[in-house]
Amino acid sequence: MAEPNGRVHAPRPASGAGSLRVGRLTKPHGLKGGLKVELFTDNPELRFVPGAEFHLQVPEGSPWFGRTITMRELRWFNESPVAFFAEVADRTAAESIVRAILWIDEQAVAEGEEEDAWYHHQLVGLDVVRDADEPGGAPVKLGVVAEVQHLPAQDLLVVTTDAGPVLVPFVTAIVPSVDIEAGVVRVTPPAGLFDASEAESDGTDGSARADGARGSEHDDTAEPEPGGATGTSA
Repeated sequence: MAEPNGRVHAPRPASGAGSLRVGRLTKPHGLKGGLKVELFTDNPELRFVPGAEFHLQVPEGSPWFGRTITMRELRWFNESPVAFFAEVADRTAAESIVRAILWIDEQAVAEGEEEDAWYHHQLVGLDVVRDADEPGGAPVKLGVVAEVQHLPAQDLLVVTTDAGPVLVPFVTAIVPSVDIEAGVVRVTPPAGLFDASEAESDGTDGSARADGARGSEHDDTAEPEPGGATGTSA
C-alpha cells in the first residue's frame, strides 16, 4: 500500500516486542546471490553467523513478505560486508529482496548478549554525570542521553543539556562506565566538550557541540521507510 508521500509502506515483521533490526540489504553483489549489507549493529560477528535467521521488513506486495531468510555466510569485500543467504540463490533473487530490513527475534537477541554492550533503548533517558569538583562530593549532572548515533569510526551519545545537544564519543576514555540499574552514564569529558568556556581557556575550539543531531543494532518501534534506516552496541 502506498502512503500519501508516494512511498510504499513496509510493516514491521512479527518478530516479538524485544526484537531488533540489525541491517538493511542495499544492492546485489556478483551472480551468486550475494547482497551488500548496511549494518545496524556493532557486533556482526554475533548477529551474522551461519544459521542465523532474519525476519524481513518489506512491502506487503513483495514476494518476501512474511518470510524469513537464513544466513549462509558473511564475507568482506573492500571492507564492505556482503551476505549470502540460503534462500537467495542468484542475482535475480538478490535483486528482488534489495532494501529489505533485517530483524532478529527476542531469542536471538538474548543469545547474542555480551558484556559491556548495550542496546539503544537501554541508554536513551539515562542521566549523564561527571565526578564532583571536590573529593567526596555528589556527581554533577550534565544532561540526559537523547539518542545514539552510529558512525563508521565510533558511536556517539547525543546528550541533551541546558545549552543544547552535545555529541559524546562513546569510548572508554570518555565514557568509563554505564550503570543501567542506577540510570547513570558516567563521563570524563575533555575540556570544552560540555563547557565552551573551558575550551577557550584550554586552547581548544569546543567543536564537539552539535547544533542539531540526527540519529541511529536498533530496537525502537518506529517503522522505517523501505529505503532508509536508522540503526549502541548490541
